[in-house]
Amino acid sequence: MRDTMFAGRASFSLANRLFRALWILAWLLLARWTPRQMRGWRVLLLRLFGAKVHPSADIRASARIWYPPNLSVGPRAVIGPRVDCYCQGPVRIGAYAVISQDACLCTGTHEIDSPEFRLLTRPIEIGTNAWICSGAFVGPGVSVGEGAVLAARGATFRNLKAWWVNQGNPARPVRARRQFERPLP
Repeated sequence: MRDTMFAGRASFSLANRLFRALWILAWLLLARWTPRQMRGWRVLLLRLFGAKVHPSADIRASARIWYPPNLSVGPRAVIGPRVDCYCQGPVRIGAYAVISQDACLCTGTHEIDSPEFRLLTRPIEIGTNAWICSGAFVGPGVSVGEGAVLAARGATFRNLKAWWVNQGNPARPVRARRQFERPLP
């Protein structure tokens, strides 16, 4: 019996796949080895590949960005070490937001009840002053509200309310967070 699970077309065009291959090579050769102080160079490289990254943002060298044109990062935001930004769809990260080490932002999923197993993408939005803690997972279509926290190793597949601390898998609100504002640079 012939396996028909992946009988459909590729999810992405040849041009898209070639662009990503060039991107991976460029990041490996020009950014992956850079010290922390070269954040401006990494931001420039991301911008050259189509990302919308504020000059004051900090993207660590070991972060993995799947497709730069789908990434938007606000002022003073941080994408930490070994973050996996699987941005098959749009990912928007607000000002002063922190995506801590080993976290994963995943915009892609699959139509599991279809024999074609078609790729589905849904955007992720991380609000201003939000914090995605170490090893946390944010699933497709999630909006993390302003100032919200997703605690370490937490996983969310639903929107997180502004100024609430959430933990667990699935993430649940555990307490309110004190609200504050920071001036934009």
